[in-house]
Amino acid sequence: MALDKVTIAALAEHLETCELQARDTLKITDEHPGMDWDDAYAIQDEILRRKLARGARVIGLKAGLTSHAKMKQMGVDTPVFGFLVDSFCVSEGGEVKHGELIHPKVEPEICFVLKHALKGPGCHIGSVLAATDFVLPGIEVIDSRYRDFKFDLKSVVADNTSAARFVVGGRAQRVDRLDLRTLGVVMEKNGEAVAIGAGAAVLGHPAAAVAMLANHLGKRGREIPAGTMIMSGGVTEAVAVEAGDHVSLRVQGLGSVSLRFA
Repeated sequence: MALDKVTIAALAEHLETCELQARDTLKITDEHPGMDWDDAYAIQDEILRRKLARGARVIGLKAGLTSHAKMKQMGVDTPVFGFLVDSFCVSEGGEVKHGELIHPKVEPEICFVLKHALKGPGCHIGSVLAATDFVLPGIEVIDSRYRDFKFDLKSVVADNTSAARFVVGGRAQRVDRLDLRTLGVVMEKNGEAVAIGAGAAVLGHPAAAVAMLANHLGKRGREIPAGTMIMSGGVTEAVAVEAGDHVSLRVQGLGSVSLRFA
């Protein structure tokens, strides 16, 4: 690690304050160009510690940067990972206050809920499928705290991978009844299709993102507990939203889920 504990705590406070007050900031590597991946995740962990100290509960985990092409473009070989707390959760068909966010975008997701814990190293797609209770559709609202979306990946990790809000719903299904690679996904904004894709867009198989998350945590001596909900990463590009927009997602075999921006 390149940063000391005082700097990590100060950066975590700064980024979380930007999140809570819906104000942007320059990417933190501008002032700390030597920060490494361990520093980035340490800042994210400190943000989580601050939230837990105020009574928040972790209710899920998330993967981002789950396209092989995008990883190659950014010069990394694994997705990035973050956490989801209860204050991020929106009820199905519920409302997100646009004014509480900076420049939100929405992504369609295939979400996994585990019946058994997962721990790396050595976790693979088969391990994930065997440990999965069911899958269901979800919409993640991402909201980078960085000005004009100008950032690098270490800054994104420190900022909890732009996590802001999410909704899950639809119809839960067991994974042995589905081919997650070929699941068709259609996201609509105000009744018009704005994103179309299939599960294979996520690392060839969305369970691969969950396996990578388990292996990432395993290196740090942690596991994904039974009962955890995991958002496996955007199936398509993120779509910008404004106040008044209504977003719905349909996933083949899994029904639909929606939210609106006020």
